[in-house]
Amino acid sequence: MAASCVALLALALPLLLLVAWKRWRWERAARHVIVVVLGDVGRSPRMQYHALSLAKRGFSVTFLGFCIGPHILQYGVKVVFQAVHLLWKLMCRKPAAYIFLQNPPGLPAIAVCWFAGCLCGSKLVIDWHNYGYSIMGLVHGPGHPLVLLAKWYEKLCGRLSHLNLCVTNAMREDLAKNWGIKAVTVYDKPASFFKETPLDLQHQLFMKLSRTYSAFRDCSEPSDPGMERSAFTERDAQSGTVTRLPGRPALLVSSTSWTEDEDFSILLAALEKFEQLIDDGERLPPLVCVITGSADLGVCLHRSSSGLDLPMKVVDMFGCCLPVCAVNFQCLHELVKHEENGLVFEDSEELAAQLQMLFSKFPDPAGKLNQFCKNLRESEQLRWDESWKQTVLPLITDT
Repeated sequence: MAASCVALLALALPLLLLVAWKRWRWERAARHVIVVVLGDVGRSPRMQYHALSLAKRGFSVTFLGFCIGPHILQYGVKVVFQAVHLLWKLMCRKPAAYIFLQNPPGLPAIAVCWFAGCLCGSKLVIDWHNYGYSIMGLVHGPGHPLVLLAKWYEKLCGRLSHLNLCVTNAMREDLAKNWGIKAVTVYDKPASFFKETPLDLQHQLFMKLSRTYSAFRDCSEPSDPGMERSAFTERDAQSGTVTRLPGRPALLVSSTSWTEDEDFSILLAALEKFEQLIDDGERLPPLVCVITGSADLGVCLHRSSSGLDLPMKVVDMFGCCLPVCAVNFQCLHELVKHEENGLVFEDSEELAAQLQMLFSKFPDPAGKLNQFCKNLRESEQLRWDESWKQTVLPLITDT
């Protein structure tokens, strides 16, 4: 009898140890999330925000970012190299409850993350920013074999995920209708550090830039030698009060990634037309074009390759209460409300006309530009972390 008990205990002990080990691994994994970007993490602010929001809610976060492979590697070799490298990195990490993956790029990351999740018990969450095949199509053409292969892969592997997030309602509807994928819309929102720059900090920035760039220097002599003056602002040396100059230039902000989905020539052509209007006698202010958070107007030239994603730069500009002129495409209305927080244009002619209208009475406080700023201030925009708490957190705590 005693021998039977010992034998039974000997058989049960490995099973009990296995159960205890699995439970220990799950407890470790339950509050651990791996965030994956198969590219430059610095150019993926949305995934950075995911990581910060997860960490703020008590999750342990591992961030995996990868350099884009050398250009000499052809697609096949590059994909194999990235697949092996990514799988190795995922398997070397402690178990995770979720793998958050940015798409695009999703080749080969979707399949690799799904496979690693199967081995480690992790649930795959895909955050759809766009379609990778549509971006490839801008370079190679929509009918290229590589583009068709990428579309097939993205559509097939995209269905393997446990949870899908996307950036617009238009993309959510497209994923459901054409791909059979149910997704939740999580709009891009500005982080808390995007806000209107106080006037005194604007003045400090302008004075700093004036040492290097002549466009920021004041060409006239101040009436009071105690005044510190840039082309846009002046500070009273005694009181320290900063005021905007009534005849200041207008400051226009834009940026470009120099990718195929942005046509920067639209802005350049519009600026040429704007300058011609000044030469013809129109009462318009000079324009200074820079990349800064202290501007009067933003310009966005992003056209989505799929027509289903939104420009994050506009989200950030709105976070700074900066009105925007944006080039039109399919779902832009989900972000830019024409004549409410900015204007939408089709080409350089329309952009030039909008610049003329917005700056015709600049810097009159009653002008359209200031009305857009007021609308943005009064809208009390939801910030990323609060939006994430409302939309994403319930999805990963209820599953």
